Amino acid sequence: MTFTKDPNAVLDYTIDWTRWFAGDQIATSAWLVPTGLTKIADSKTPSSATVWLSGGTAGQSYTVTNRITTTGGRTEDRSFTIRVEER
Repeated sequence: MTFTKDPNAVLDYTIDWTRWFAGDQIATSAWLVPTGLTKIADSKTPSSATVWLSGGTAGQSYTVTNRITTTGGRTEDRSFTIRVEER
């Protein structure tokens, strides 16, 4: 997945984990945010994780990763790319 954002935008990004762990739930969620982007906040539900991001340099792309652990003991990562462009 690739998203485009303006360097001045503050936006939320959500990963829905429902299909991956049918019947399990998210116990912990951590966001790996590269230098250049700023994590404003994050949250989780039993089936999804959300991060709010700001910043970035126009012309740069950043890979953001969500690492979860489920109540059943599974651990998995999902990543997406944010391309920063002046709008």
